[in-house]
Amino acid sequence: MTANISRRTLLAATGTAALIGTATPAFADPVQQLKDGWKPSRNDKALVGRWARDTWRSLVAMTDERTGLPADNIGASVSNPVRSKYTSPTNIGGYLWSTVVARHLGIISPQESLRRITQTLTTMQNVVHHTPSGMFFNWYDEATGEVLYVDPDGTKPITPFVSSVDNGWFACALMVVRNAEPRARALADSLLNKMNFAYYYNAAARPGGLMRGGFFETSPPDEETEKGNHAGSGPDVYYRKFHYDTCNTEARIAGYVGFALGQVPATQYYATYRTFPDSCDWSWVEQKPKGVHRTYLGLDVFEGTYEYRGMRLVPSWGGDMFESLMPDLFVPEATWAPHSWGINHPLTVRAHIEHGLDEAKYGYWGFSPASNPKGGYSVYGVDAIGMDPGGYPSDLEATNFDAGFEGCREGTNPNPAYGDGVVTPHAAFLAMAYAPRQAIENLRRIETDLHAYGAGGFYDSVAVKSGLIAKRYLSLDQAMVMGAIGNVFGNDLIRRSFADRRTERGIRPVIGMERFESGLV
Repeated sequence: MTANISRRTLLAATGTAALIGTATPAFADPVQQLKDGWKPSRNDKALVGRWARDTWRSLVAMTDERTGLPADNIGASVSNPVRSKYTSPTNIGGYLWSTVVARHLGIISPQESLRRITQTLTTMQNVVHHTPSGMFFNWYDEATGEVLYVDPDGTKPITPFVSSVDNGWFACALMVVRNAEPRARALADSLLNKMNFAYYYNAAARPGGLMRGGFFETSPPDEETEKGNHAGSGPDVYYRKFHYDTCNTEARIAGYVGFALGQVPATQYYATYRTFPDSCDWSWVEQKPKGVHRTYLGLDVFEGTYEYRGMRLVPSWGGDMFESLMPDLFVPEATWAPHSWGINHPLTVRAHIEHGLDEAKYGYWGFSPASNPKGGYSVYGVDAIGMDPGGYPSDLEATNFDAGFEGCREGTNPNPAYGDGVVTPHAAFLAMAYAPRQAIENLRRIETDLHAYGAGGFYDSVAVKSGLIAKRYLSLDQAMVMGAIGNVFGNDLIRRSFADRRTERGIRPVIGMERFESGLV
């Protein structure tokens, strides 16, 4: 985010400006840096430019030369990559918006950018998908474009699933491409114009309606589903019995796209929980929220918040950076919703920094789901700012924080001792728009002191005490890195490309009216 845009945001966001005046001396509030006119130095540009070039190298290594589809992940080698043999609409979308960033930064030529985007979109025109909704299945073979009927682990048969969130990210990429690469606009529109997010919107789930997690085209033999068709077009589908019912989650992107395309009513946004209610019936969650009730679009909304180290903020499920900040790569939430996300996002970043440096004393920060340095994949976050009672831990020991639920139950671990912290570089990149100096310095030290860096950029995670490194690259995490760099060092490239006038008309009025109870205590 550029300094000028940030200053305009802050002038509009009176709540955020109030936060800045009361920031604690131990931590310069992230937004304060931008208000003071942070601009990248020549050294910043050179360093982050190198990170971008190396990150792009990993994405090229993941991508099949014939289909233009990126693998989900590769190991440490980018010169002789071992690809995962599966990919998703999210991964494919991430490769598309990363290509836009690579062209803008001069890493590749405009001709190469167009060739890569055209190749990928042409493949997507021809892959098997759910035709009535225009949506794509969750798993494809990146080398052939074929739908997978065996799970990515290769252990059991699966029924192809049509995910609302995965298709949301792919639609975002199409919306970026159509504006950033006009020569590919017709191709992008040919896919986007067929996508109907009304398939996911269940008006009966709750007053205001909720978005479904997704559906199957055919009935799965191993799962109970609900047969129906919310869009009213095409044959019935088999809905998974799951709705996204919280607001601060990456899943809000599907609703945003639905608003932008005029396919989902704005009430869906206010039907989701900021926190669960503050009654003892909900005492199983991480802590008791505090807040007030407000009415938006005729719906009663409990504006609940959690407290953490002198801050009050709307939690995500796991307290991780991905849930809170990935939608903000596309939707300029802090600008369009200055009294809600404009306050919450910088506080989320501040919470991650304070947890890593001051509370857990890892010396590093940034926590988000990623590869586990011991193998496999795990969730990471700042447990105290998440609702999940099991917690997204920030260390290898999976240390759980539990403050209890005031007046209902005692906490089981309100003052935990943390172990071997696991930092995930893409989380720090997501934070860069709000704390650029801290993010760049944190990442510089992850590279030079922890050596969690290879020919394809930052490895996926590193345990700070043991030095264990997850030496592999995930296409989604690398795409988040590219998107963040494109915004901070490319004058909000991804946001500008996504948020054209039609998109702004569909989303900004919806989120702009809300006032969170977030702030400093």
